[in-house]
Amino acid sequence: MRLLRIPPLLVSASLAAAHMHLPFVPRPIQHTSLSRGNDRSFLKNRNYTNLTRKFTHAGFGVFFACLNQFLPHEIFVPGMAGVTGFSLVVELLRYRRGFGWMNAALHFFLGGALRKHEMEGKFTGSFYYFAGVTASAYLFPQTAATMGIMQLALADPSASYFGRATRHVYWSRIENGLLGIGRNKGLLGFLGGALFCFPFNYRVFKIAKWGANGIPGGQVALLSVSLMLGMAGALADLAVPTPALVMPPKVLGVPVPPFHVDDNFVVPIFSGWACTKIFQMVGWDDTLQLAKHIIF
Repeated sequence: MRLLRIPPLLVSASLAAAHMHLPFVPRPIQHTSLSRGNDRSFLKNRNYTNLTRKFTHAGFGVFFACLNQFLPHEIFVPGMAGVTGFSLVVELLRYRRGFGWMNAALHFFLGGALRKHEMEGKFTGSFYYFAGVTASAYLFPQTAATMGIMQLALADPSASYFGRATRHVYWSRIENGLLGIGRNKGLLGFLGGALFCFPFNYRVFKIAKWGANGIPGGQVALLSVSLMLGMAGALADLAVPTPALVMPPKVLGVPVPPFHVDDNFVVPIFSGWACTKIFQMVGWDDTLQLAKHIIF
């Protein structure tokens, strides 16, 4: 595991925000010709099964996992660091006076995939998504990072879907969780997310470049790794409480942006780390190369 170096663009954005000494006060969205007028009723809260958001989430995850697989590490990681830094700058500015056009643009391009709280003072999930992908690609070997990003793409939206579908099965609900961990999540959502990832993981590892000796541990190892990795992704999603833990408005008297614990950041990092540990447990090499096109 590499020591984490904070990309310069992220440092610059953070220092700029601190230098401004301005409280992060959400302002009403300044509607322009790009927006949908004064109607925000199309924005859904986190309790709504938003399939558009889930497909968008999965699509971006698969896209970034493929980029991590196909692009050299020295190109992908700095590129993602730049995307993450730009996203942070947008999040810090879009509620400031004169930058309402950023919210209007978000409405225009991502309206159906946004949630109400993301346009009412909170960061969108995209910043944490980009940051999680960047950190995973930086910290772990290529295959572990790719599979970690894939669990973000698949386990997160599927666990949410199955959790929402089984919300009336009360014995499976965690309610207040353990010290807030897993609050308002469900065990059936966790199982659904893990099982949803299983066939994909199985296919990817089955056709990986194993060499002449084949898969160490054979079919049993292949099944075990595929299932455990899916469970790792679903467990990371389960552990993040709903609603999210948010930083206080001020730290030591200094106003801070509303950063929060987000599953888009936690899932790829935890899954990538879990992948390296699972490989060690079954005796697989962490330099294992996936198939040229990952699934075929």
